[in-house]
Amino acid sequence: MQTLLLWMFYISTFYAFIPALVSRIFGFRVFRRGKSEQEYALTFDDGPDPVYTSQLLDLLKRFDAKATFFVVGINAEKHPELLKRMHDEGHLIGIHNYVHKSNWLMRPVTVRRQIAQTESVIRRVTGEGTTFYRPPWGIVNFFDISNTHGRRIVLWSSMFGDWKASIGAKQLAERMLKKLRGGEVMLLHDCGTTLGADVEAPQNMLIALEKLLRVAQERQLRSVRVDTLFCRQSVNKPTASEMSSTGWLKRTLVFGWLQYERLFHVLFRLRPVSKEDTIFYYRRRIYHGPNVNMENSRWLEKGDPIIELHFDNRKLFQLGSTAKSMVHLAIQLIRIVKKQLPDLAQRIVHDSEMKGVKAIYAVSMIHRGPEKLGFQVRELPKGLFKHVSTVYLKLLFRVIHPLGSEQLSEKKDVMVPKLIVMPMDTLFDRFHQGGLHRSDEALEQTAQRDDVHTLNSEMTE
Repeated sequence: MQTLLLWMFYISTFYAFIPALVSRIFGFRVFRRGKSEQEYALTFDDGPDPVYTSQLLDLLKRFDAKATFFVVGINAEKHPELLKRMHDEGHLIGIHNYVHKSNWLMRPVTVRRQIAQTESVIRRVTGEGTTFYRPPWGIVNFFDISNTHGRRIVLWSSMFGDWKASIGAKQLAERMLKKLRGGEVMLLHDCGTTLGADVEAPQNMLIALEKLLRVAQERQLRSVRVDTLFCRQSVNKPTASEMSSTGWLKRTLVFGWLQYERLFHVLFRLRPVSKEDTIFYYRRRIYHGPNVNMENSRWLEKGDPIIELHFDNRKLFQLGSTAKSMVHLAIQLIRIVKKQLPDLAQRIVHDSEMKGVKAIYAVSMIHRGPEKLGFQVRELPKGLFKHVSTVYLKLLFRVIHPLGSEQLSEKKDVMVPKLIVMPMDTLFDRFHQGGLHRSDEALEQTAQRDDVHTLNSEMTE
């Protein structure tokens, strides 16, 4: 039962929760905001609608404004004349699935089929395909962001609740005008027939939009297509206010990530190695991976009891925030782990539940130097587990290290997760009772060499 619960937690976390969190808060692999002083983007979801979309196109034409329409395939198929008019009048057409259904509720193959069906409709009517995609409700799953298949996922920087008629045109206009600035990607709706929307709500949107377009014209702001705003991304540098906003977003992401970790620890009863300032947690598990040759012809095999280590992400974030380089971070980790491995050995000896375990192991992207402590580093076998671990740990590394994104870009060939394993007798020999003194003496020499390595690295930087 516990194993089933664990896998359900893993699947929901990796498939839904983490991708949604990092895409919305951290902007990972999605486009949410442009970098332009005078241009903003109007985007419309759920259409085309036989009543309101034609009125919207008339309004945009009157103000010479360009927009982006993320169409629902089944609606586009019913109203090809509106789709053709969007294209002929210079607007960008994107995909919003064939039916308005959350990607969390569909298998990856079903999502791909929905996208392909909608693009087929667009291509048949306009003669052109599209690479821009917005999932319903902006909810992405793991496969959406791990492999975009050449598509650009577009979310938004501001939304206004215009799908509810109760807001009223006046209040809606006030909300929209507060967000009227260069680089903004505004989310609006030209159809009110989707789940949770009011059928007559787009009428208020049209009244509010007319006021917005008039004010934008006075301020010399232009409404452009998303692809136009997207092209500005690589040209303009972020402003000081944007940098401040990014810092706030990152802190929010870190907070959310740590809350998720706390929930994980509670559900699966992870234990801290040390009572204060622990660097990792542990638990007993049954090994389910491929056979691993540890050392001296000893093998870790499927079905063997093991101790699984989990780094404390709060501690990693604190270390990453002060680390001057990847080498510096790795050395700090080695020293802290070195101090806590004797505590781990002591706990295992006195814990009856840990009897019979064959090895301790972990999967980590920071694997420079653990051999000095008696660990062995092995490649993860190809497969789903390696793919999921790679995506998860890269997302985590972007959070815990201030230069995480740059490190992943510059060192993508070496920044890969690996299996770190140590037989139990090696742990006891090095870090329990008599073996501890011999280990400390050897490791102190290693630490001195690492200090020199760090100093040389920092001078080079």
